[in-house]
Amino acid sequence: MTVKLGVPSKGRLMEKTFDWFAARGVTLARTGSDREYAGAVSGVEGVDLVLLSAGEIPRELAAGRIHLGVTGTDLIREKLVQWDQKVEPMAELGFGHADLIVAVPNAWVDVDTLDDLDAAAAAFRARHGFRMRIATKYHRLVRDYLRNGGVADYQLVDSQGATEGTVKNLTAEAIADITSSGETLRANHLKVLAEEPVLRSQATLFRSRTAPLDESEREAQRALIATLGLR
Repeated sequence: MTVKLGVPSKGRLMEKTFDWFAARGVTLARTGSDREYAGAVSGVEGVDLVLLSAGEIPRELAAGRIHLGVTGTDLIREKLVQWDQKVEPMAELGFGHADLIVAVPNAWVDVDTLDDLDAAAAAFRARHGFRMRIATKYHRLVRDYLRNGGVADYQLVDSQGATEGTVKNLTAEAIADITSSGETLRANHLKVLAEEPVLRSQATLFRSRTAPLDESEREAQRALIATLGLR
């Protein structure tokens, strides 16, 4: 049996992950066509590369079907209940940086803090008869953040497409979404609340706490971690 390492299957996240491992003496390579999602590992014995979408990796780690995986902190914490009982962060990789933030229309000149947002939500419900809608893909993280910040009288609505466009399209009054540069927010006339973000995320190597390991797999995982210089 072999240790299974899950890595994002395409785009800059895959390329940066390959570069990070290569700089530490472990070569990851896609094999076959771009549609086959097959890969190879050299530089350490007993490790197989599994190419997955970044969004699948948290579930596969939690289920114990892969032993190690690279994905965003935001996806781990959103998708896994009691995430720290299922996975362990091994190393932050220094790329894929993004903040999960709450943003409101620029026209809301008096709304800059969570207290302001709470007051605006109460006024909105009094005026319109329904709760202010906040569009997001990150329901668990945003709900906890707003509850801890004392915001009530809102509802989270699911965003399947471009979250930043929901305010312009009148399907939400505010949003909570991942941003790196803020350019898309500005283009949609949205401003970020002047608070700490919901979460600061980056690409991270995680270890599954649930994946079974026989003695040869345990040795292969130890060798990989040592080669990467983690511990």
